[in-house]
Amino acid sequence: AQESICHIKSAILLLKAFIREYSFKDEAEEIHFFKKIKPEIVSKLIYHMKLFEIESRRPVMGSYEMQKDYLRGHLEKLTFFFKNHWEFYQYYRMGSTFLDEKYFIRGIENFHLCQYSLTFYMDPDFSTGHDYMVAQILVNDRLELFLKKEIETLTIKESNPNCSPLGITNLPFQWTESKISLVELIYAIHASGAINNGHCEIRELSAFFEHAFNVRIPDIYRTFSEIKYRSAPTKFIDSLRTSLLRKIEEDF
Repeated sequence: AQESICHIKSAILLLKAFIREYSFKDEAEEIHFFKKIKPEIVSKLIYHMKLFEIESRRPVMGSYEMQKDYLRGHLEKLTFFFKNHWEFYQYYRMGSTFLDEKYFIRGIENFHLCQYSLTFYMDPDFSTGHDYMVAQILVNDRLELFLKKEIETLTIKESNPNCSPLGITNLPFQWTESKISLVELIYAIHASGAINNGHCEIRELSAFFEHAFNVRIPDIYRTFSEIKYRSAPTKFIDSLRTSLLRKIEEDF
């Protein structure tokens, strides 16, 4: 997170210097920049700053429940933000454009519209009334996924005390195939009912493999969707079968 913050800060300073010398060809280009491009970059900076704050204050020596309470507290802050800005949140999520000229053009000074964006007043050449708000929405989306994943992982650890903490393992095993291959394997094992007669959740099985092989699977459900639409959905399983048959032949 610290490294990311330094790199993104440098990138934003370069972008800021460029924009000060650049003339947008029309309002549509300016709106696109402040509604899409800048918030995407700034959101990465805010996200890593938030991540650093959350992790540096996390009570890692406390019980699982204490850690979950801490993470739930941060989730509640996201809900509070949503409730306080639900009108703009709805406007942005629905892809609305009828107020874009007021929200994403520099120099539109309306206290009612800009009261949540101090950056608009501190740096009017590089800010609009709501570009920071868009960045915050993008940050909250990522933070929500992170916090829920961490809470889920802690819940699994709590119910499976023999599970090693993620990233710390006593076994010298590292998954060296692609992550999509691991997802294919996990789903195959789950579908076969080979573990607990099939009475386990994909997320639980995924967490076990993450712990065992010191690997992160960011979004197992989306990855499985990609597998379903491949021309060869069982590519890795087929390669395992081929490898096993070759080993059997070699041993004869």
